[in-house]
Amino acid sequence: MSSYWLDQHRPVTAESADRFTGAAVETTDVVVVGAGLTGLTTGLLLARAGKRVIVLEAGSVGSGTTGHTTGKVSLLQGRKLSRLLEHQSKEVARAYVEANREGQAWLLRLCDEAGIRAERRTAMTYAATAGQRKQAQQEHEAAIRLGLPTEWTEEVDVPFRTFGAVALADQVQIDPVAVLAELVRQFADHGGSIIEGDRVVSVSKLGPPVVGTASGRQVHCDHVVLATGTPILDRGLYFAKLEAHRSYLLMFEGAPAPESMLISAGAPTRSLREVVDADGGSRLMVGGEDHLVGRATSEQQHVDRLREWVLSFYPGARQTHAWSAQDYRSHDGVPYVGDLPRGGGHIKVATGFDKWGLTNGVAAALRISAELLGSRPSWAVPMARRITRPSGAAAVVSVNVRAASAQAGALLQAETVRANPAPAEGSGSVGRRRLDPVPVATSTVAGRTCSVSGVCTHLGGILHWNDAEQTWDCPLHGSRFTHEGEVIEGPATRSLPSA
Repeated sequence: MSSYWLDQHRPVTAESADRFTGAAVETTDVVVVGAGLTGLTTGLLLARAGKRVIVLEAGSVGSGTTGHTTGKVSLLQGRKLSRLLEHQSKEVARAYVEANREGQAWLLRLCDEAGIRAERRTAMTYAATAGQRKQAQQEHEAAIRLGLPTEWTEEVDVPFRTFGAVALADQVQIDPVAVLAELVRQFADHGGSIIEGDRVVSVSKLGPPVVGTASGRQVHCDHVVLATGTPILDRGLYFAKLEAHRSYLLMFEGAPAPESMLISAGAPTRSLREVVDADGGSRLMVGGEDHLVGRATSEQQHVDRLREWVLSFYPGARQTHAWSAQDYRSHDGVPYVGDLPRGGGHIKVATGFDKWGLTNGVAAALRISAELLGSRPSWAVPMARRITRPSGAAAVVSVNVRAASAQAGALLQAETVRANPAPAEGSGSVGRRRLDPVPVATSTVAGRTCSVSGVCTHLGGILHWNDAEQTWDCPLHGSRFTHEGEVIEGPATRSLPSA
């Protein structure tokens, strides 16, 4: 499954990023883990201020969530605001809006100065059913209450029936990888270094941080910023406070795309926008089918359902791309940004953007860089007073544990697999060899059969075969592995051992 954005751009570090070629032990001021929008913006802000910064990326620039997003830069975010007001004070919700407003403004200045196309569009949260109308109206009321000039409309420019929508004018859609390329260029110009293909596996617990990578590299620094989807360090138990979600996006030619950026008020989520390609042609992007990582009966069925929905209303559409993204939702709706507990004041974290990372990610970078430079945005103070709901966090942990226990129980009750035979091409299964208590994950991809441990290397979740992307996904905390067992994304940092 190939992201349209990454398919349109050559690797953004090919010429403009400094490649690390130094010794195995390095010293710098700040290490940023993750070369997505949050990490690169943080790195650039600190490098502009004269800090020595190294960005460490396990994959390549944009290979995580940023390179797979919808590219919507909006302050109207589905039903985010009304849900925030259900659980947070008005002061915290207002601070959330202000943080996103500042993140959006910073990103737009970057685009304007660099000549990156940033198209102004109206954002809409529409009611796809009569039952969703009240939800959309509640979002309109919440937005007005929090200072956003939304309007209610009965007119939505789509070929399917809707039941009204809340609209916010003058929002923006971008090519997120074009933005990453500019961030890389400016970061390199200010002396920053990007190291790709080397996963961070440890950060020392005492004294100034020493960052260790899978290749054996050690980087001594004053501060570490964890700008990964979910923190790779278990201090703070963020893996239990976050829910990992996957959703799917399809790109089509030959379909009339709406002028506005749309998202439905309820499930199943349907997100639509126009994408103008390099030749000026119009494409339709449709996203949706959100589910918890590793807990779908079949990921391919989600992709198929989304495609069938599109073709039912756009019968002449021709699909050109299909891909998915992984996002993390905090237990109370507010992103986790700031000091990592038990980090000695040396480690910052940014996660839980709940699919709206293009504004939240930049806001997190603005806050973290400001704090490391001795100041703090005014909106950061109310957000630090978020309502703590232990029961909510405990519920997430409980759900995660129940999911893992159910899988483990089903596996142990299953008949013993005599020889764990190879599954059919493009498929995988988890079973047990005779007299072997450890589950074995066996898959066949491109004619090659691989058998690896069926247990996640993070906290032991029983892995699930993702039939759309041919990966092993953990239902406990969202770690993902290739069919050969290599880590794709954490919190796991260790590959699956061969079985």
